Order: sequence, then C-alpha cells, then structure tokens
Amino acid sequence: MHPMVKPALRRGWRDLNTVQFGMTPAHALTVGPLDTATGSFLDLLDGTRGLELLREEGRRMDLPDGHADRLVRRLSRAGLLDDSRGGGPAGEALRGKPEVLERLRPDLASLSLTTSEPGDPLRRLAARRSMRVQVRGAGRVGAAVAALLSGGGVGEVLVRDVGRVEPWDVAPGGLPPEAVGERREEAARRAVRRAAPDRPPRGTARSPLEEGDPGYSLVVLAPRDDVAVHAPDPSAAEPLLASGTPHLYAGVVEATGVAGPLVLPGETGCAGCLQQDRVDRDPTWPRLAAQWRSGRRRRAGACDVTLAMTVAGLAAAHALAFLDGLVPSTAGARWEVSLPGLHWHARPVWPHTGCPCGAAGRSPRQEKGSGPGEGKREHTGDGGSRATMAVQGPPDQCPRQADAERPAGTWRAHV
Repeated sequence: MHPMVKPALRRGWRDLNTVQFGMTPAHALTVGPLDTATGSFLDLLDGTRGLELLREEGRRMDLPDGHADRLVRRLSRAGLLDDSRGGGPAGEALRGKPEVLERLRPDLASLSLTTSEPGDPLRRLAARRSMRVQVRGAGRVGAAVAALLSGGGVGEVLVRDVGRVEPWDVAPGGLPPEAVGERREEAARRAVRRAAPDRPPRGTARSPLEEGDPGYSLVVLAPRDDVAVHAPDPSAAEPLLASGTPHLYAGVVEATGVAGPLVLPGETGCAGCLQQDRVDRDPTWPRLAAQWRSGRRRRAGACDVTLAMTVAGLAAAHALAFLDGLVPSTAGARWEVSLPGLHWHARPVWPHTGCPCGAAGRSPRQEKGSGPGEGKREHTGDGGSRATMAVQGPPDQCPRQADAERPAGTWRAHV
C-alpha cells in the first residue's frame, strides 16, 4: 500500500491542533488533536511512499514506534486515505492507459469521496469498463444519457430507437445538428463513441434475452413519447422483469422532468406497481391512459433543452451510482421537477400486492417514514486516537455518511 490523503479533499487547519479535510458538509471531516510532528507527517502521505518508507520517515521525525502505522490505519478507517497503487489487476490495467486515466481524473476524484477503502476509487472506475448498458430512446434525454454514461467510463453503451433524427432531437451533449435526417440509432452510437474516453469494445445487435447473451448491467428507458414518460407501459418491461434486469426510467413530459424509478426486479416497485397504485387512487386512470396512448401524437413535446439536460444528468448519475454498487434514491421512487419553479419532489413507487412483479411479496427494503430509495446508512468516522485524537465531522455540519452497499437480490447486476 502507498497511502495517499485523498487529494479531492481540501485541507485547512481549524486551530493549532485540529485539521479539517474537505469543505462540504457531505464529505468534510476533522482530525485532532495533532502535534506538530504528526501534522508534518501528513504531508508525506502523497502516494509516493510505501509503508516501510513511511516508518523510516517517522523515525527520522522522532515519532513513536508504530505511530505511522496507527495514523495510517485510523485515517484509512475514516475514509481519508487512498492507495496510489491499489485497484487490483483492472486498476493496474487502467493505469497502463495514462491518456484514458487523465480523461477520467475528475471522475476518479469524485469516486474517492464516495468510497472509503483505499484502492476502491480506481477499482470501481475500472469496473465500469466491463459494464454493458442499454439505453432505449435516442431523443434529447436518451441520447444525452447514453453519452454521459460513455463519458463516465462505462465500457459498452448500446442505444435502441427507431426513425430518423428530427431537428427537435438536437441538444448539447446529445445529438448534433449534423445528425438531422440520419437514423437515430446510428447518430446516437456516434455520440456515444465521441464521448468515450477509450475505444469501446465492439458492440453487437443482440437482444438481451437471446440465448447465450450476457445481458445488461442496466437498461435505461428514456422514451421520446411523453405519454410513455408519464405512464410507462408495464408490458414493455416484462422481459426485463423476467430476466432480472435492473432498469431505470427517465424523460420529460409537459415541461416536467422525471428520473426514476430504478427498478430492481423483485425488490422495488415497477411500472406495474405505479399503474396499480394510480388505479387505486383514481378509478378513471385506465380510461385517461387509453385515450392518451391512442390519441394523435404531437410532433414535438414540451421538452425544454435545459430541463432535458438536467434530467439526463440526474438519471446518468443515478445509473452510475447503481453500477458502482450503491442503491441510489431513485430505487422505488420517481424524482420530478417542473418548469418554471424547478423544485424537485420524490414520489415513492411502493410495491403493489396486485402487481405480478413479486416485489410486494418480499420483505420491503424501504420502510415508511424513511426517505424514498434510502437504504441503510452508516457512519464512516473513526473515533480511535493517539492519546485522544478523534476523527469527526466539523462543527455545525452534518456527519459524513455513505450510501448503503447494494443488498443481494434477484436482479442481474455487474454482468
């Protein structure tokens, strides 16, 4: 191990004996009391020295025997350290591509703040390269989601859609103006390739349910049809539920952006659960939905370009969190935001006993009274100390917490 204080966290001394790592309430921690020698020793934790060399440096600084190891261990348990040589074989392979790693350096820094074990940031970034994601829909939202996932390091992003690119499909970060008139799938795939930090593996046109197909780690459903965004058809996701494939909904309908739910088959509420709940609350819902689906489609929906990019960014962020092994807040919830107020609201999608997806028959992952999509959270601060040294959140700030690791389930993950 070559310990390195996470460079993404800015450091500042609160007083002569207390140092604060990080600025924001979500990630800031304070460490103290620290003597002058220990404070100077922190500067040596830059990833260029192994533990043996750090021990030698500690002896030169007249630090007590074992002090270097204790400090490294406690900072590591607090989630403040990374390992510059960590990440396993996949991480080593990524370090062998410096131009790719430099492109993904901000993403790696972000992962360092959402992981606690040294070496995990590079390990998770490298793991994304083995992921296979499908995006269904290549409109303003879908094409941008696909490009963002590719730019975030996902190795294979496949896009499915029909028809040709219309002028209103064009958006920054998605389909370019020169793509108008081209087949949507082809134009979206080029956008994915342009966004990729590395040459992606050769894609195929296989369906995720074909015999011998390895399937997808995630499917993102981003329809261009605003009715399908507001009232997703449960039958469209039946093959995904049957195969245990996680899927995430996203889109814009009537100047309202929607991200979620993230459906973990057999665990969280799905499109069928959403439909059943709406029928329970509004008996006229089936009549309205039938009229919306059979009515004449408008050529261009109310999909403001900035709102589309906002939804695409949020959906892609939740998708990456899931691919990294966490349970984002879209699991079992729809996040909605409408123009012009732009206030986000989370609307839970509870498992319904009348839905054949089976999620209601299992022990619920969510309990009423907790936030939608919230998994178990745990504190990552370390109360251990040399003498009375403590690691804690800074005053007047929320203690640092980490999203729960994804529990074992029936869905297909990390294929």
